[in-house]
Amino acid sequence: MLKGKQKRFLRSKAHHLSPIFQVGKGGVNENMIQQISDALEARELLKVSILQNCEEDRNTVAEQLAKGARAQVVQVIGNTIILYKESRENKQIVLPR
Repeated sequence: MLKGKQKRFLRSKAHHLSPIFQVGKGGVNENMIQQISDALEARELLKVSILQNCEEDRNTVAEQLAKGARAQVVQVIGNTIILYKESRENKQIVLPR
């Protein structure tokens, strides 16, 4: 579980990132979760954009993605979700204590 200071740190790191995944009308599926999990292993921190035609609630989408990819939701702001998962082999981000 991320602490407040760690979430602030990750939000500042994610500010300059562009969303690399989009959730649309089809919602969340297994293929998307697998791709996000792989991307998190490589990057540790990423943004996911929720399109206007997505039928599910943004908090539900964030919860599904985090649970499926075994990641943590840093923030849900507008139609953007920020996810973090510590990489096993390619650790790049050192969290403050």
